[in-house]
Amino acid sequence: MSRRGWLLFVTMGLIWGVPYLLIKVAVDSLEPAVLVLLRSAVAALLLVPLALRRGQLRPVLSRWRPLVAFTLAELAVPWLLLSTAEQRLSSSLAGLLIAAVPLVGAVLGWLTGSDRLAPIRVAGLLTGFVGVAALVGLDLGRGDVWSLIEMAVVVLGYSIGPFILARYLADLPSLGVVSASVGLSTLIYLPVGLGQLPDAWPPANVVAAVLLLGVLCTAIAFLLFFALVDEVGPVRTTVITYLNPAVAVVLGVVLLDEPLTIGILVGFALILAGSVLATQRSAGAVPDAEPVTAQR
Repeated sequence: MSRRGWLLFVTMGLIWGVPYLLIKVAVDSLEPAVLVLLRSAVAALLLVPLALRRGQLRPVLSRWRPLVAFTLAELAVPWLLLSTAEQRLSSSLAGLLIAAVPLVGAVLGWLTGSDRLAPIRVAGLLTGFVGVAALVGLDLGRGDVWSLIEMAVVVLGYSIGPFILARYLADLPSLGVVSASVGLSTLIYLPVGLGQLPDAWPPANVVAAVLLLGVLCTAIAFLLFFALVDEVGPVRTTVITYLNPAVAVVLGVVLLDEPLTIGILVGFALILAGSVLATQRSAGAVPDAEPVTAQR
């Protein structure tokens, strides 16, 4: 990997480990729907004009059905449920649960016939899911069962989104897809979000968290992500998924004084090892499409 590739890789791994901290800060003062609305709107204000200027938005709008499905699976639903869950869960625990996305993605690839599960990959899946079980079993007392269900839906959505993209949107400009998606997410949450706006201006740290989520973790992150894909290819790019949870844990422990529990240490080690094994390329597998993911 080139020096530029490594720089982009490390930058993306750091940036997409930050949202869990920012969401935790923001939901102390904002309703989840308001947070999703503001994050989407800030990103749309930056990305939509850029996509229009480059002529990359119109081709995407002609595929509005898969675009709606992708937006719901990858942005609108996960962002809302993640924000809701973090009203009760620590940002560290939320970040680690999201680390199960590669595991679920590997299972979906097998179920849809787009990939094969060699024995080493099966072992990786089992290891990863044991890690999730350890994480939940040792740390679930810090949240509740409903939060776990919400996070399971988030993980499923983040896993389904790339499959929709690969099958129906892969030939379209990436910037156009993401711009249209954040714009659509803004429209979806506009009625509810406006109705739940706080009566008073939120604290400065919440305003900063919202702006960072929209500008850094969504708009700028996607532009850097596309540059990383161009530099190192889509397969290597997925490896940033392994770095994000570690960043989320460190930020939660250092900045929010969240506990570094045995469940986090054991769960993260097992999930990381399982994800690395479960996402090994299998012989005869269908090449991945560009893995656009909004969360991370």
